Amino acid sequence: MKKTLLALAVMTAAGSANAAIEIYNQDGVSVGLKGDIEVVYSNEFEKGSSMEQKIEDADFGFDVKYAVNEEWKVGAYWEFNGSDDANAEDTKNGDTYVAAYHETFGSIKFGRLCTAVDDLGIGGDEAFGISTLLDNDTEECSDEAVRYDFDNGDLYATLGYVQDKLAADGVEGSNIEYMDARIGYRLTDFDISAFVANLNADGSNPDHQGYGAELVYSGIENVYLSTAYYGTTSDADNDDNSVIAFAAGYTMGLWGFNTGYSIGDHDLDVLDEDRWFVNSTYAIAPNTKVYAEVGGIDSDNTDYKTDNGLAIGVEASF
Repeated sequence: MKKTLLALAVMTAAGSANAAIEIYNQDGVSVGLKGDIEVVYSNEFEKGSSMEQKIEDADFGFDVKYAVNEEWKVGAYWEFNGSDDANAEDTKNGDTYVAAYHETFGSIKFGRLCTAVDDLGIGGDEAFGISTLLDNDTEECSDEAVRYDFDNGDLYATLGYVQDKLAADGVEGSNIEYMDARIGYRLTDFDISAFVANLNADGSNPDHQGYGAELVYSGIENVYLSTAYYGTTSDADNDDNSVIAFAAGYTMGLWGFNTGYSIGDHDLDVLDEDRWFVNSTYAIAPNTKVYAEVGGIDSDNTDYKTDNGLAIGVEASF
């Protein structure tokens, strides 16, 4: 579940939460079913310009909660990840954790899950998106993670901690320690948040720190405007980087229109990159949409074989 910060998907906060279908509720025990599926016809920057049909998402999970009393619930979540990579045939465990939930003080989770940095990102992209942080490895999604969340409607916060000590297949973990935190506040027309992250690596890998802020304005009906700044500092030479990002969107009935642009600056000029996207979505049913998106990248990195991409897809979630 290790990611690079470049690969983090960006999303609006409103688009990241999907209500589960309740399939059981009796004697204080509830079971919800969550899932998503996405099929897209697209090309990729890294693979040249050929168009391919891909299954991008095919996941489902069970969210179980037991009411201890009026304030406390305990529970567990078990996800089957059928989309570890495009067109994957094997289903594996995704997020798998136990948790405690309090009506006032928030929730705490233990197990295989993602922490605060995984929630970063502005804009309503579908396939290509814009950058958050650039190329530093992170451990914000891991088997040995702890995550605390608090949200009272105005103030919200996330604290995360990850270690990698578990031996798998006879190989000891990397012994890294990773921590991150995010705090935000919702005003009438603004949502502002800031985050910090710190990775204490092991062996020859460098330590690095992340930081940044996001601002979303929603004071115009059916319109959102957002901007963000992200940065990392590294113990390695010539490895610091930063990103300035902008995104906007407009909703008209069942139609949605989104665009975004990011400017990435790295100590090594060859790793500088600017990204952009423009898309249109149409809601054909609740939590189901079709979309078309074009995106582009401007970089001297020879890993990218094309400058532009096109994606046409269908996405459904519950």
